[in-house]
Amino acid sequence: MGGGGDTFTVDDALLTLGFGKYQYFVLAYAALAWVSEAMEMMLLSFIGPVLKRIWRLSAKEQSLITSVVFIGMLVGAYSWGVIADKYGRRKGFLMTALVTTSAGFMSSFSPNYATLLVLRCVVGIGLGGGPVLCSWLLEFIPPPNRGTWMVVFQAFWTVGAVFEASIAWAVMPTLGWRWLLAFSSIPSFGLLIFYLCTPESPRYLCLNGKIKEAKTILDRIAKVNGTEVPSGTLVSDDDVVASDQDSTPTKRHKQGALTTILKLLSRELIRPTLLLWVVFFGNSFSYYGLVLLTTELNAGRSACAGHKVKAEETEDVNYKDVFITTFAEFPGLIIVALTVDRVGRRLSMAVLFFICCVLIFPLVFQQSEMVTTGLLFGSRICITATFTTLFIYAPEIYPTAVRSTGFGAASSMGRIGGMVCPYVAVALVQGCHETAAIGMFEVIIILSGVCILLIPIETKGRKLSDDVKQKCQPV
Repeated sequence: MGGGGDTFTVDDALLTLGFGKYQYFVLAYAALAWVSEAMEMMLLSFIGPVLKRIWRLSAKEQSLITSVVFIGMLVGAYSWGVIADKYGRRKGFLMTALVTTSAGFMSSFSPNYATLLVLRCVVGIGLGGGPVLCSWLLEFIPPPNRGTWMVVFQAFWTVGAVFEASIAWAVMPTLGWRWLLAFSSIPSFGLLIFYLCTPESPRYLCLNGKIKEAKTILDRIAKVNGTEVPSGTLVSDDDVVASDQDSTPTKRHKQGALTTILKLLSRELIRPTLLLWVVFFGNSFSYYGLVLLTTELNAGRSACAGHKVKAEETEDVNYKDVFITTFAEFPGLIIVALTVDRVGRRLSMAVLFFICCVLIFPLVFQQSEMVTTGLLFGSRICITATFTTLFIYAPEIYPTAVRSTGFGAASSMGRIGGMVCPYVAVALVQGCHETAAIGMFEVIIILSGVCILLIPIETKGRKLSDDVKQKCQPV
């Protein structure tokens, strides 16, 4: 343990304590947040087509309803990451829950298009805090179990997506879009109700010199799990490194936003950081683009082929197709569970990116509705698997000192991808440029697969690090 027999680190303690009842509670809270975010994101594919008809919006105005959410997430992803690294994980996700809950519920009362855009942008700012919850959960899981339990956590995104598709199918044709927005904000209220029961990350506390508080939480975990904390003195990983090198432990202090950004762009992290930004952009562009294509591709090609149907005689959204393709996320999760701790993070993502390219290529040409749905189903499996693996891999790359900020900054790049994709998946398709739209997806997905292979870090079976200059250690 640590650098001597009388000391131990948080990872040493977590290995001894194991994954037990305490971690199940932490997982349940993080899962509720993930379900909430998935529902708020998935509803965009349902309300856009409806509001286009009701408010007589253009294709670009419809796309903007989705894009403003990603603009907000772009701001929130970085901002909440800095707050979580400076003031603690709990304060970070409390603020995100407050913002998401209030703006999400209020948006159901939007009297006009402009008000809806503003409120959905604010919702996006709140949703940008998703990486904070991922980092928080990750820091409670013993290293050997990280891959498996992070896959379980990511599965709740799929649960939220399927649940939202089910609610939309039941609510939209009868009660309308306002009720869908209201119902979708309910899980966020649960985060506020249970917030007082959530603990701060012991790894974060230990790194910031709050050893006593960190030890208290570890003792609580031991009591709930029915195990014992290792004997000795709790120390941070960077203190262990300093001890091994016979040097004085680094004095801890609060980091400013500029300091954390400079660390992300340091010699040790600049290459994985920049490559990760490209992968996040491509993954989000592809994932949310495929979600939007499910509602747009068949309808857009029918319109371009001259099949004119009166709006009031047809559904705004083919709920059956959306529901079917959303279920594709479950096989994607199974693939991740089987490969993430065996094949590794980077190789599994690269292979899945390239398979996704093969599956969407036939969509360059006119296909029947059944074939289109089948190809989108297979593509959704692959892109869900890469999305899930990326959310496991990204926070593992960064040390505790900049984990939330690094993950948040990378997630911000993903939000740019999500912000751009509606203008490809919606505006281009509705403008009868389907071939160009699919071609752009091909290029971006291939680039993402290449970039993930160029990142020089594989985190399979590795301990988390606390310091930028500290290399990942084998378990």
